[in-house]
Amino acid sequence: MRSPELSPGAEAAERRRPRVLVVALIPLLLVLALRAWVLEPVTVSSDSMEPTIASGAVVLLYKPSAGADSIRPGVVVAFTNPVDGRTAIKRVIAGEGQTVAIRDAELYVDDVAIAEPFVDHSRIDATYFGPVTVPTGSVFVLGDNRGVSIDSRDFGAVPLTSIRGTLLTGRN
Repeated sequence: MRSPELSPGAEAAERRRPRVLVVALIPLLLVLALRAWVLEPVTVSSDSMEPTIASGAVVLLYKPSAGADSIRPGVVVAFTNPVDGRTAIKRVIAGEGQTVAIRDAELYVDDVAIAEPFVDHSRIDATYFGPVTVPTGSVFVLGDNRGVSIDSRDFGAVPLTSIRGTLLTGRN
């Protein structure tokens, strides 16, 4: 039934309004879904990953990569810090069943020295650590700035279930 107060042009505009609203909401819903399940911007809150990632940098967290298959040594991950519950960003050094040690400031995984071109070795003050074996379902993480990083040397291995995703930005 046609309203007597509306002209034909106004009536047509009134019919288009719900469609315009739906079309305007679709991109917003897509962005929200993308952020909830795929990508999330994260602000780095410490200098524990310098020089690779500076404090205050905004990085993208890729959430689908939080599965055990994509979490391997060398990958930078974001996880829930077991100490304070905040998001922490560190580099995976070893996976389940591997043994980690630091001797004379050099990192060893399964008694093999690991080259770490991303670490500023002049900042390392911990010359000895371990050996420790990474438990099943966990990874051992270290910050690239070893002198200031609070990492698996302090709180132990990180359960894979605590990993929120891998970083898309920064040198992985």
